[in-house]
Amino acid sequence: MLYIVATPIGNLKDITIRAIETLKKVDLIVCEDTRETLKILKNYGFEKPLLSYYREIERKRVRKIVNMLMEGKEIALVCDRGTPGISDPAYLLVNEAYKHGIKVVPVPGPSALTAALSISGLPTDKFSFYGFLPRKKGKRKKLLESLKEREETLVFFESVHRIKDFLSEIYEIFGDREVMVCRELTKKFEEIKRGKIKEIIEWYDKNVVKGEFVILVKGKG
Repeated sequence: MLYIVATPIGNLKDITIRAIETLKKVDLIVCEDTRETLKILKNYGFEKPLLSYYREIERKRVRKIVNMLMEGKEIALVCDRGTPGISDPAYLLVNEAYKHGIKVVPVPGPSALTAALSISGLPTDKFSFYGFLPRKKGKRKKLLESLKEREETLVFFESVHRIKDFLSEIYEIFGDREVMVCRELTKKFEEIKRGKIKEIIEWYDKNVVKGEFVILVKGKG
């Protein structure tokens, strides 16, 4: 059996009781960064064998993990923060598990995507999630151009290194729309900025920030 286990996006207290119980009972925890997962295990006072499973080695690891599942092992898949598969490795392993008749069980919990949507004040009856946009400026701009007429709320992830460029690009392409920018959700330095794109850009031009971001952009109309 393969468990897809959501873990805290920052505050370790956000983990569910079921997630802890699942991690305690499995034979192996497959995780993006063993150091990050160890923080959770140490915080809740138990140990488990860990196997790294990040984007660069994802394809190489799938066969090994599926073989262990076929042997009868119970395995939990976690990512560094949040729910596996939401801009983090999971798809390939889950797909292969299904192909081999292995049961896949969700253990739901924290997600930066749903956390940001819940406090956005923007329409949530319809939204589209695009995760991290392409690194190459041309591809990124082309994708944003294709989204400017969309009417639903648009959700993106972005890093501290590109947040200013990203905001400038959506201002140039979408115009001065309403946005919400969430930084370091649930962590010590959590910061939430809501307003027009131009004023958010001006704030970030004057302030030094760190961390990762969830950006919500109001749809057209």
